[in-house]
Amino acid sequence: MSDTILLKVEDGLAHVTLNRPARLNAMDFEMGERWREVAREATSDPSVGAVLLDAAGPAFCAGGDVVAMATSGAAGEAVTATARVIHEGIRTLVTSDRPVVAAVQGAVAGGGLGLMLTADYVVAAPGASFVSRYANVGLTPDLGVSTLLPAAIGERRALQLLLRDRALTAAEALDWGLVAELADEPGARAREVAASWLGGATAAFGQAKRLVRTGADRPFAEGLDDEAVTIGRAFDTEASRTRVAAFAAASLRRTEDR
Repeated sequence: MSDTILLKVEDGLAHVTLNRPARLNAMDFEMGERWREVAREATSDPSVGAVLLDAAGPAFCAGGDVVAMATSGAAGEAVTATARVIHEGIRTLVTSDRPVVAAVQGAVAGGGLGLMLTADYVVAAPGASFVSRYANVGLTPDLGVSTLLPAAIGERRALQLLLRDRALTAAEALDWGLVAELADEPGARAREVAASWLGGATAAFGQAKRLVRTGADRPFAEGLDDEAVTIGRAFDTEASRTRVAAFAAASLRRTEDR
């Protein structure tokens, strides 16, 4: 088994770590296969209620490994095939009913933006930086960047990153909505976020994530129907009934105290 991406499942949390620090966690062909494998494993494990994505070393991800692409002798067909493999992993995580939190540090570049944006909540170190750089090497966006980036920050701002050689600081990324918050210890803070999901109505958080992530890709009426079915199923769960009853009781007490 490749160790380019590590997976550890413990107490309901799937901890996924990009693990090519010497290459700034840039994706090569082998790592792409491992990404898809890990995504499938994490989201199919019934014990997993949340996913934490982070990276070893000084950078989160420098995107695709351009050196490997240039020296492998591979043609565009092989690059396309690998992109599709990685895309399967991205689609698996994004459309799953497991909420994902990412902890990022250092450089997040090119396809690294797409990997980061598989997360529903991103915690960044104050020194993190975010840049496209696709066009600088004559390449085009992949790994979901052309879809996930404008969904996160809007089309105009996404084009500023893709069409100009612009790098965002962590503070700018926070202002743009690319990340949710900054923390000196992003890994520790990301664990706190994941723990809040796992300590609450875990399944409800996961379904809320799934509804939002899949909503833009289908007709409005279909989304409404999915919402109706999902909330009905949630209402029948023990976790929901307990929490709804507690909320109702507290509400009644407040009314009686007035």
